[in-house]
Amino acid sequence: MELFNWVSLILVISALGPAPIAVASSSSSDGQPQISSKFLNLAKKDDLFNWMVGIRRKIHENPELGYEEFETSKLIRAELDNLGITYKHPVAVTGVIGFVGTGKPPFVAIRADMDALPMQEMVEWEHKSKVQGKMHACGHDAHVAMLLGAAKILKELEKELQGTVVLVFQPAEEGGGGAHKMVELGALENVNAIFGLHVDSKLPIGEVASRSGPLLAGSGFFEAVITGKGGHAALPQHSIDPILAASNVIVSLQHLVSREADPLDSQVVTVAKFQGGGAFNVIPDSVTIGGTFRAFTKKSFNQLKQRIEEVITGQATVQRCKASVNFFENEKPFFPPTINHESLHDYFKRVAGEILGSHKVKEMQPLMGSEDFSFYQEVIPGYFFFLGMENKTVGKPESAHSPYFQINEAALSYGAALHASLAATYLSEFQPKTTLLGGELHDEL
Repeated sequence: MELFNWVSLILVISALGPAPIAVASSSSSDGQPQISSKFLNLAKKDDLFNWMVGIRRKIHENPELGYEEFETSKLIRAELDNLGITYKHPVAVTGVIGFVGTGKPPFVAIRADMDALPMQEMVEWEHKSKVQGKMHACGHDAHVAMLLGAAKILKELEKELQGTVVLVFQPAEEGGGGAHKMVELGALENVNAIFGLHVDSKLPIGEVASRSGPLLAGSGFFEAVITGKGGHAALPQHSIDPILAASNVIVSLQHLVSREADPLDSQVVTVAKFQGGGAFNVIPDSVTIGGTFRAFTKKSFNQLKQRIEEVITGQATVQRCKASVNFFENEKPFFPPTINHESLHDYFKRVAGEILGSHKVKEMQPLMGSEDFSFYQEVIPGYFFFLGMENKTVGKPESAHSPYFQINEAALSYGAALHASLAATYLSEFQPKTTLLGGELHDEL
C-alpha cells in the first residue's frame, strides 16, 4: 500500500475513536478574550441580584427535607420555563436537570443541592421558615438561587457557548445520597466534568477556598441496639445492664482512631446518640447508640466499618449482652471522599482568579465533613470549592447545621458568576482534538 493510503487510514481510525479532551490556552478557540470577564458584572446587576434574593427567600420560607422538595422543584422548573431553558424532570423523585447551549459536545455540569434540615430555625427575621421543625440551615436555598442565577447569565450568552452546560438540581444531599441516585439515573450522561460549591460563613465575602486531591472525608452512619435484662436499680445482680455495656462500647470505639489508625491518616469515630432508660431506679432492657465514622480513603473507611461492628458486638458480649449493628447502607448510603481532580484545580484557580483576583483564591486544609458531590467525582472529573460569605455585621458567624445559621445574600452574585464562568470557560477550552472526517459528532443529548 502506498504511503499516502497508510496515512489516510491512520487518520480515519484516529478520528473514529474517542475524542480526547485537551486543555487550551486562557483565551477562546477563536482568539477572543474569555466571556467570563462579563459574568460578575452581570451577576451584580440589581435586577439579577434581586431576582436571586427573591428566589432564595421563597425557598427559605418553605424548607423541604430530602426527596420531599416538591415545591422547591416546582419553583425551579417555573423559573427555567420563564428563561426558556429545557429540562428533564423528575429525576430521583424531585431532581431537575436543565440544559443551556448548543445541545452538543462538550458537556459540563454545575450542581446545586435543594434539601433542608430537620431543625427549628432560631433566627427571627421577615423570611423565617414557615414550617415547624424544618430549616435551611446549610445554605442549600442559596445554592439553588446561585445556580438559577448562573442559568440566567448563561442563557443570555447562549450564542457564545461552545457546547452544553448541564444544570443539576439535586435532592437529598443531607444523608440521603441524592447524588448517587442522580448518577444512577443518567444525570451525568455525556458530561465531561462537574463543578459544585458550598457557602462558608467563616470565609471572607468574595473569596473562595479549595485544594487539589482529598478535600472532604468519606462518611457513614451506624446504630447499635445493645440488649441486656432489665430490673430494679437496687438489685443489679438480677439484671444484665445494657447501659454499662454501651458505656464500655463507646470508650472502646474511641480507641479505634487513637490506637489502631495511622496518626497520619485522619479518621473520626463519633458516638452522637445514646438512648436508654426512662426512670432513675430502673435498669432498662436495652440501649440504642449511634454515630458517624469518617476517613479519607476507602481502605481506611472499610477498616473502620469492620472494626466498629467487631467492637460493639465483642464488648457487648463481655458484658453478657447481645448487640445488633445497622449501617443504614440502603437508607443513608456511604459517602465516598470528596477528591478534587488535579487538572481541574489548576483550572479553577485561574478562572476564579480572573473573576475575584488571584489573592482571593485560597488553598485550604482537608476537612472531616462530607459531601455527596463525591458520587459525581467517582464517575467523572469533578471539582468542589467553598464560597466565602462572612458577614461581620451579625457578630460571630454560625456554622452550618446551626439553628442560628444565616446567609449573607451578597454572596449570591459571586456564586452565580463563578458557576457560569467555570462552565462557559470550560466549554471554550476543553474541546475535542478530533472530529469525524467530513462530518460532525452526533452524540448530542
